[in-house]
Amino acid sequence: MFDGAFDAQGFGWGLALAGGLVLALVLDWAFGEPPARLHPVVWIGRYLGWAGRLIAPSIAPCAAPRGTHAQPRDFKHFCAGALAWTAGSAIALIASLALETLARRLPLWLAAALLGVALKPMLAWRMLRDEVLAVEAALGESLAAGRERLAWLVSRDVADLSETGVRESAIETLAENLNDSVLAPIFWFVLLGLPGAAVYRFANTADAMWGYRGERAGRDWEWAGKWAARADDVLSWLPARLTALLLALVAGPMSLKTLRREARRTPSPNSGWPMAAMALALRISLRKPGGYALNAAAPPPQATDTPRAIDIALKVVLAFALIGLSAIVLIAYEVSR
Repeated sequence: MFDGAFDAQGFGWGLALAGGLVLALVLDWAFGEPPARLHPVVWIGRYLGWAGRLIAPSIAPCAAPRGTHAQPRDFKHFCAGALAWTAGSAIALIASLALETLARRLPLWLAAALLGVALKPMLAWRMLRDEVLAVEAALGESLAAGRERLAWLVSRDVADLSETGVRESAIETLAENLNDSVLAPIFWFVLLGLPGAAVYRFANTADAMWGYRGERAGRDWEWAGKWAARADDVLSWLPARLTALLLALVAGPMSLKTLRREARRTPSPNSGWPMAAMALALRISLRKPGGYALNAAAPPPQATDTPRAIDIALKVVLAFALIGLSAIVLIAYEVSR
């Protein structure tokens, strides 16, 4: 089974998947992101940018800005967004299925290598860690430098953020993307193999680029981006809660009732869970100006809280990787029985 073709439907395939997951995490830790010209997520972004210009209506510069309140139903642009999302996710699905089909025809070690190399771009722990630490390092130089570095990570306006606001935004981004960029892709890889991770990464990127309420960059996304936003909500629902649960377990005792209450303070049905869990784990408050306050009674984060947040997040990644490997082997064993 280990020399040439192997059991591509049973336990052998499970070993290939497990090996691919380990290799992807090792590659991510050792090398970070591949060059942009070779990065599938960059390709996804280019497709979404092109399609977005077709599906989202432009707003004239002289037009009054449209708020985030409910707009009249616009089925034309909603359907256009849904079709463009479906077409893009189908491309991601077909490409990943082709790679997985090829892997099933290779020797075990080559199958694991191919899966690991293909899965790596779906994960971004190293980049997330480095960028959050870079924001803290920039804050050590000046507030302006911290704001400038944070702008690489978030879409919100950073011009008026205080030092505390910059640090809060960086830690919130770490918690939210711990799910979006690491745990959720692993979750779908464990359940559905490479196609699961690829379609999730497409959906999450589409939400990041299209899932806005109202106007952004001169276009109205209220209805054009609604399908992308809802699809990401569905695919991230369970992983986000698992991320929060692992944060609670790794950090120590935490009231699940309190976690649920704090998570519901954000408008997102999912991102509030890991952010609230991180705030409770660090015993700090996390706020978005004009938006929400998580664990509001706690003090704001200090410079020492950023590396603490990184340490907790790393433990969660390692714990979830072990859980994922165990689940892959168990599923493969049950299938092969």
